[in-house]
Amino acid sequence: MKASRGDVWLVDLGYAAKIRPGLVISIDPLDVDRALVTLVPHTTSLRGSRFEVGLNVPFLRPGAFDAQNPVTVSQAKLVRKLGSLTADELADVEDAVRNWLGL
Repeated sequence: MKASRGDVWLVDLGYAAKIRPGLVISIDPLDVDRALVTLVPHTTSLRGSRFEVGLNVPFLRPGAFDAQNPVTVSQAKLVRKLGSLTADELADVEDAVRNWLGL
């Protein structure tokens, strides 16, 4: 199983966060790197935050990617690939993450 930047995976984020979609924003690790992936979780519980990026994609329920909550998990937590975002859609989420982090 290989998760690449821009892919959306169903991921096990633990009991409290449950299994939910997450957008891969990290680059592919090399063989000498840890088998980790950084994700921006997708939520259907919207708060109206400027850091929520709503995208209309066929493989997700209505909701948004929460740029305030990037997480890094083991690739073993990835359950299955749901689809991939376009370059423009990925750029929208990346912009929100950079804004949140002040980069």
